[in-house]
Amino acid sequence: KEFLVEISGTTVTITCPLTEGSINWESTGVTPTSDERKYVIENHDSTPVNVSCSAGGKKYHMYLNARVCTNCAELDALAVTGIITADLLITFGVLILVYYFSKDRKGRASPSAGSRPRGQKAQRPPPVPNPDYEPIRKGQREVYAGLESRGF
Repeated sequence: KEFLVEISGTTVTITCPLTEGSINWESTGVTPTSDERKYVIENHDSTPVNVSCSAGGKKYHMYLNARVCTNCAELDALAVTGIITADLLITFGVLILVYYFSKDRKGRASPSAGSRPRGQKAQRPPPVPNPDYEPIRKGQREVYAGLESRGF
């Protein structure tokens, strides 16, 4: 035989497996005054409690470690499955929309604030080379002959 525990908000209701006689409840921390088959703990604070019920020489013990909250909502398996399925469908829908809208823009160049259009770049002449950094060509080594490496 087992205890039946029902939790609703911060109220915990425990049903003793014994059915006959006057039932005596014992609990750590709080001394219950009920002699009924059900023992109700109002405003339970989620602390572990040892509970026992006895009647006619038989005694049953239980360790109650129940987490309670004031604004809890219990969901069944069907509701959880529906929420997960709806979330996946919305996510895939957004992914498909992003894919199709970004697919059209792959070929076009997007003008940004610091870039110039390509048409002007093609008409512009190449930059004038800096005479201080001219490449060494054959027959021009005497220009750079005075730049010998110095020993330190």
